Amino acid sequence: MHQIILHPQREKSLLRHHPWIFSKAVAYADKDIKPGELVKVLNSDKTFIAQGHFSPHSQIRVRVISFNEKDVIDKIFIKNRIQAAVNLRQRLIDAGNDGVRIVAAEGDFLPGLIIDKYNNYLSISISSYGMENLRNEIITSLQEIFPTCSIYERSDTASRLKEGLKERCGVITGELPPDILYVREGNSVFIPIDIKNGHKTGGYLDQRKSRIRVGELSKGCKVLNCFSYTGGFGLWALKGGAIRVENVDISAHALDLAKQGVVFNHLDPGRCRFIREDVFKFLRDKVEAGEQYDLVILDPPKFIDGTSNLKKGCRGYQDINRLGLLLTKKGGRLLTFSCSGLMDLNLFQKIVADAALDAKVNAQLLNVLRQDEDHVIALPCPESFYLKGLEVAVN
Repeated sequence: MHQIILHPQREKSLLRHHPWIFSKAVAYADKDIKPGELVKVLNSDKTFIAQGHFSPHSQIRVRVISFNEKDVIDKIFIKNRIQAAVNLRQRLIDAGNDGVRIVAAEGDFLPGLIIDKYNNYLSISISSYGMENLRNEIITSLQEIFPTCSIYERSDTASRLKEGLKERCGVITGELPPDILYVREGNSVFIPIDIKNGHKTGGYLDQRKSRIRVGELSKGCKVLNCFSYTGGFGLWALKGGAIRVENVDISAHALDLAKQGVVFNHLDPGRCRFIREDVFKFLRDKVEAGEQYDLVILDPPKFIDGTSNLKKGCRGYQDINRLGLLLTKKGGRLLTFSCSGLMDLNLFQKIVADAALDAKVNAQLLNVLRQDEDHVIALPCPESFYLKGLEVAVN
């Protein structure tokens, strides 16, 4: 097995089992290491620390898959890791959730691999060279663990391109997914999912717990759901008794799925609107018009995709939260989220606090929200705690 050696003092995060080794930490690498090849990672004293997959084109030069020198990274190893991840999520499955993230990359010690289960379809996304080289072992393991499920690939992420890998999407085994798949959530609401053309692997399972929270808050409320995508928050708001829900998104396709979701769930279409518009423009226009809502939901896409645009992203979060707070009635609530991994919870809370000062409103933090438990957080890897949310009361 080829080896890499780290610069002195660059092993500290690895000793705490952080799974990433950045290019600047590498002092020496054997010649002719192929992309995705398994390598031994040694400290400057040439003591073994970990084994992981080498990626010559990525800032993350090695993604650690094991800190045990004796582990053999083969099909049995991969299947055991996937099975352990499935076992961890059994409570969620038993609670009436037909959409569950089965493998959450670093959270399940399989960096570069995402597997979501939607009913009887497995949607997989491979974003690293290491997992690309283990693709056959992954697929075979899934066929053995889920023999009745079809497998569809959505390996079309930006991180995959950064690795130097080409996009790949399509059926691996079984049937082609339908254009719309309705996935039961919380044993109550069916969320529309588009595995073939939707965002990520087809939907956003990470917001399950927060969607259920919206259902608890919505009785008798006028609700604004921004960046609504296929309308999951809006469906839970209607289910919870909202008198009016406005879903705002730039995507006509997503809004069409949201409309169909209302009908499928036997909810009242007369209590909801679907607005195709840039959310920032919509919010500014509503502020200017003096309109307000009992419950405002801000679930924007990632504003920060690297340290180079951290400041710009923070300004974007502050601006949108200022607008959201201005649109929240006195006594109402704002649910605001950041899915940027580089945005830690303390910074996000500070940004929302500054937005409240800008809006000249008194705001109180009632609840901290986060990705649901199937999107497991690796404790040594704070970047895996990517989805942060705040439930804020406006007074």
